[in-house]
Amino acid sequence: MCCAATHERGQHRLLCCSSEALALKTTDKWEVWKSSYGIAYEEMDDVQRRAIWEENKHVIENNNQGFFMGMRPFTMAMNKYGDLTRNEYKVLQGATIDSQFVKRGKTVSGRKLRINAKKLDATIVDYRNMGYVTEVKDQGYCGSCWAFSTTGAIEGQIYKKTGQLVSLSEQNLVDCSRSYGTYGCSGAWMGNAYDYVVNNGLQSTNTYPYTSDTQPCYYDSRLAVAHIKDYRFLPKGDEQALADAVATIGPITVALDADHSSFLFYSSGIYDEQACNPNNLSHAVLLVGYGSEGGQDYWIIKNSWGSSWGEGGYMRMVRDGKNTCGIASYALYPIL
Repeated sequence: MCCAATHERGQHRLLCCSSEALALKTTDKWEVWKSSYGIAYEEMDDVQRRAIWEENKHVIENNNQGFFMGMRPFTMAMNKYGDLTRNEYKVLQGATIDSQFVKRGKTVSGRKLRINAKKLDATIVDYRNMGYVTEVKDQGYCGSCWAFSTTGAIEGQIYKKTGQLVSLSEQNLVDCSRSYGTYGCSGAWMGNAYDYVVNNGLQSTNTYPYTSDTQPCYYDSRLAVAHIKDYRFLPKGDEQALADAVATIGPITVALDADHSSFLFYSSGIYDEQACNPNNLSHAVLLVGYGSEGGQDYWIIKNSWGSSWGEGGYMRMVRDGKNTCGIASYALYPIL
């Protein structure tokens, strides 16, 4: 199951142009977009990719028009995946699987989490401001979001215990955890990745750097900097338990239905996709906090598509108790 992206912010202006001028402007923008990402195509491919890009651009502009009219709560922006079709985007994510049929492990008590969270009574939680979260990373054209979601939660727990923030190796997981049921750049479920870390440990990014593809495993246990004893799932679909876990434990590994162009091209605001299916999980991210703006509660999600995607690599997603996009359908955290 899984996962990938960057973006440009532009001004919204109403222009009255002739059809020839509009065509010229679109061509110019297409050339500028290709140049900005160092992309070049053969002539036939260029025609096909431009048509896909223009279709995506149309979706983005329609959304943003709705935003400026007060009908949409978030903006979208073109990014380096602008020439991908929906099917190509799905391949990047990996297999979309119905979460009802996914194997789960030990589940923590929601009641226990509630009792602990009530003592804190935290209305706002943001672990980015508390030292728990490493820099935003970029998985590239590899369906390895599951590895980033896993390392992020472990990084947070190590910081909580030791005060040291260490970037852990996603490549270590991509290369070495296949015997635990993962599939490298073709996706995985994070529980299987946790199983690998329980039994083996994990190196840091410094000693096992990310390459955005699958390579032969060269894990060295002597260089391991992360060890966990176990992990726990949160009660399925329970947003209250998820919020309580965020408040009392730290960043949480979660999966989402991200199979929407609105997610791929998200730029800013509070994301709310009506077509989201809480059982169709296609992308793994790290939940690093929650807050509220203008009376609307939201989750704070760390993605692995680089810092130019979304709000500096992050997304705010609507938090309304309805398990939006399945954020509480498959949530778990490590135990050191």
